[in-house]
Amino acid sequence: MKRRDFITLVGGAAAAWSHAARAQQSSMPVIGYLSGGSPGAYSGVTAAFLQGLKEAGYVERQNVAIEYRWAEDHYDRLPVLAADLVHREVAVIATVDTASSLAAEAATATIPIVFSTGADPVKIGLVNNLGRPGGNITGMSHLINALSSKRLGVLREIVPTAATFGLLVDPTNPNTKFETADMQAAVDLLGHKLVVASASTASEVDAAFTKLVQQRIDALAVAADAFFLGDRSHQLAELALHHRVPAIYAFREIAMAGGLISYGGSLAEAYHQAGIYTGRILKGDKPADLPVQTPTKFELVINLRTAKALALTIPSGLFSIADEVIE
Repeated sequence: MKRRDFITLVGGAAAAWSHAARAQQSSMPVIGYLSGGSPGAYSGVTAAFLQGLKEAGYVERQNVAIEYRWAEDHYDRLPVLAADLVHREVAVIATVDTASSLAAEAATATIPIVFSTGADPVKIGLVNNLGRPGGNITGMSHLINALSSKRLGVLREIVPTAATFGLLVDPTNPNTKFETADMQAAVDLLGHKLVVASASTASEVDAAFTKLVQQRIDALAVAADAFFLGDRSHQLAELALHHRVPAIYAFREIAMAGGLISYGGSLAEAYHQAGIYTGRILKGDKPADLPVQTPTKFELVINLRTAKALALTIPSGLFSIADEVIE
């Protein structure tokens, strides 16, 4: 065979393979993955989602494609990102926080949606019933936002003399009003004072801590918002230690990064189940027939190193029920 003929043959084969690969990829179902955060902050939960999807029989780039859309903490971008996924006619939309879930729900009444939210999905209007969600939407609620009074109780055990509590929230999150109201009600019931500070950028987190310290708070609760994950986990832990403020968080990831204590459902488990649900829908299950999943267990994580740095004594009762103690 002449060299020119050989090159032509190889080139033709490569072109045919490329065309076949594109055809195979185009025939794959496509998942739209919508988040109000950033890839870095959500790397852990995205991995859990992909593992659940794999267990349901789907592996990214092998038999399913995923279109990722990240709002990078700019929640006002979510309606446009959701509309883009609808325009692309993805097979299912997986949403990974409250804001993106609401944006997707507003964007389509036909494309199946699997949501993950820390809020009560009935309270925020995603579904009418947990057991029979109906319509095109179902998912996971890790109910992290519903634990405000529980976290306040843990703080009071650690700092029994506390009378003024701080709450750090992201004002751009649509669920903030619910969590703030729940915390205010819990504090009012005890006859204590609540100081609320807002932050939606890294620099605003610094300013919010300054405000809280100036208000002489005795302890702090940080809202269950994905904005506070990723790089801000370390920022929050460092600021609380620097200002010597005992703080509780909704996510174990922040306690792992140096935060004093966390109490909430497992994010990894919630997103793992969301991946399984997404795979089931790709196989033909209807969202209306899949009940909304809620946690069966909540995790208490104590960072003993941080407690010692703050000269705090953790009550033995908390130690006895802790799921993890970081020493």
